[in-house]
Amino acid sequence: MQYEVLNRNNDFRRIYARGKVQAGPILVTYVCKNRAGRPRVGITVSKKVGKAVRRNRARRVIREAYRLLGAPVEKNVDVIFVARGKTPYVKTTDILPVMKRQLKALGVIQ
Repeated sequence: MQYEVLNRNNDFRRIYARGKVQAGPILVTYVCKNRAGRPRVGITVSKKVGKAVRRNRARRVIREAYRLLGAPVEKNVDVIFVARGKTPYVKTTDILPVMKRQLKALGVIQ
């Protein structure tokens, strides 16, 4: 699944302010429309999650779950995934159904 990476602070702020949100114990998902013509994805992990090793694991797990998602995400959409405290301790197979449910509830996938 081809996507562009979100990494500019003003993009994150815009999505937090204007986007729709779905929250769970493992993952929080923000979605907002864009004009880029392709999906853009950002992953955020706070220092509250742990030190660098835990934060990097959380990022890897979320990135892999998004890759395995399979269902195509709408074209003109920005998505931000925010890791929670439990995220580095779960497997990709545990995050995948949560991610699907949240994206479906936000109307980004069928």
